[in-house]
Amino acid sequence: MASRVSLIRGEERRQNILAALDAIAADVAPLLQVDEILVKPNLVCADNPLAVTHVDAVRAVLDWLRQRTDAPIVVADGTALSSTWEAFRRNGYQSLADEYRAVRLADLNADEPVTLSAFDWRLRPRSLEASRTAVRSRLRISLAVPKTHDVVLVTLGLKNMIMGSLISRLSSVDRHTGTPRSSWAGRVIHAAEGMYLALPAMIRNSHFIAQVKELFFGNVGRSSKAAVHQGFPVIHLNLFTLAKHLYPHLTVLDGFEAMEGNGPSDGEAVAWHIALASTDWLAADVTAARLMGFALEEVGYLWYCAQAGYGAWEEADIELVGNASPEQVRRRFKRHALGDVQNRWRSPAVQRQVELRLGSTP
Repeated sequence: MASRVSLIRGEERRQNILAALDAIAADVAPLLQVDEILVKPNLVCADNPLAVTHVDAVRAVLDWLRQRTDAPIVVADGTALSSTWEAFRRNGYQSLADEYRAVRLADLNADEPVTLSAFDWRLRPRSLEASRTAVRSRLRISLAVPKTHDVVLVTLGLKNMIMGSLISRLSSVDRHTGTPRSSWAGRVIHAAEGMYLALPAMIRNSHFIAQVKELFFGNVGRSSKAAVHQGFPVIHLNLFTLAKHLYPHLTVLDGFEAMEGNGPSDGEAVAWHIALASTDWLAADVTAARLMGFALEEVGYLWYCAQAGYGAWEEADIELVGNASPEQVRRRFKRHALGDVQNRWRSPAVQRQVELRLGSTP
């Protein structure tokens, strides 16, 4: 049976998402019999509205859910370097708990940890901390913005869920006073990032410097988000390895205004005016990537997940429903300046690790 992915095009963000969910309502209905629902937006940073999930996209999902279930809903994320509560405040999220019954906000960085296993750059086992709320959730909804990326080419539903659920201790803020607090490692990373961005583009975008940056940020301080970054080949392996613990049960992609170029934080706006949704997260991500001009074989972590059979990925196995055809909305997104460097994710040693895991996949 084909996996269904809704594809909606329209001139209003909120209506697009509602229509995308309506188109797969029969697929979602069995998932709603849970004691709590996790809605995970993308709040990658506090200070660039284009890079984060618009609050009206969250409202659309909450509207749709509240018409069908009274289960408590937690809207939660964990930012990488800034404060999650500051990101909530700056992007208009704090009113959601008052607007909707039984809805609360949560910082996944402050959650009780669950230990998950990944790899370091030498392919040795490395323990990571993930949010217990996210790992234990029986209905994880990834509400993401389609964006190009500086390390893995493209970020969609799966990566949004995984990265936000991993715990970072690099910064925090008092949710009542708004006072920010940064750890020493957070200050070091902020300073190093500033020096990296000050380099001439030709040097900054070289394979050597980009790889050094990845390994530096991946091995400083108490951040499991950062620790996933162990060089271009290994981050794809780590995302694949973590997918079985943190995959979305429902993916909603708000492409009303997407991002191309130097994403996930500093790219350029794409007025795309679409929304996608599916209970097959791989089908949703692969479909969106293809609409953005990326072949599955280019995106390492999605390719590994396809090999593992985590969802539908062949076009013949994906049924598109909605009011738009791929031909109407397909466009080639401008790639990150590091696009050529990112293409070097293939590694025989990493592939062997993937094959070992494929052998143990049920």
